[in-house]
Amino acid sequence: SDAGMNLICSCYAAISDIAEVGVCMHGEMSDSFCLFIRGTKVRKMHTSRRDAFRPINDLPLAKVWPSGRIEVVNRNHRKRGDGEVELDARFEPRIALLKAYPGSEPEIIDFLVSKGYRGFVIEGTGLGHVPTFAEKSWIKTIKRHVKDGIPFVVAPQTLYGRINPRVYTNLRILYMDAGAIPGEDMLPETAYVKLGWVLGHTQDMDEVRRLMLTNHAGEITERSLPETFLY
Repeated sequence: SDAGMNLICSCYAAISDIAEVGVCMHGEMSDSFCLFIRGTKVRKMHTSRRDAFRPINDLPLAKVWPSGRIEVVNRNHRKRGDGEVELDARFEPRIALLKAYPGSEPEIIDFLVSKGYRGFVIEGTGLGHVPTFAEKSWIKTIKRHVKDGIPFVVAPQTLYGRINPRVYTNLRILYMDAGAIPGEDMLPETAYVKLGWVLGHTQDMDEVRRLMLTNHAGEITERSLPETFLY
């Protein structure tokens, strides 16, 4: 079992100077070292490999050996201090995570709104696209609900890379006319949790946009670094 080494490395990570919530598990298939990865930037990328948990759009915080040796990889992290931990758990659970795919019907959104859902995270294709063809276009539906105070955040279906709202005409329409929020390089699941937290604090659409585009816990990186791809 890989559990023993993961637990030992996690304990060393927990008492290190890196004050981040993260995952610390095998860095490769053998029992050599673990990767300590920021919680907002980690994803399980294989069903069964020991090193299934990988950093996405970010470098791991550190390599941790079961001997206690720690090698910091990512200098962009919070350091331990004397401040007390505060729990801010206000959360809006009525959030949907939808995947954009060919032939999908915008009525799915209408149905969920009718059931009381208060916000949506969409896994957009490419640079952040949703279906736009004729009667199956999502854009009119999104625009209508945004006007009614329901936010739509688009995160990259590719996982790696960043949403860009300006490259193509359909993207400019979706983000600048319809009012969708580009999710930068956030993981879809991270954007889902973040939107629930934001809506637990405010329903004001301008404030929702501001908070979603603000980096709170390392979920948005300032720059996309080549070395973070397939780390």
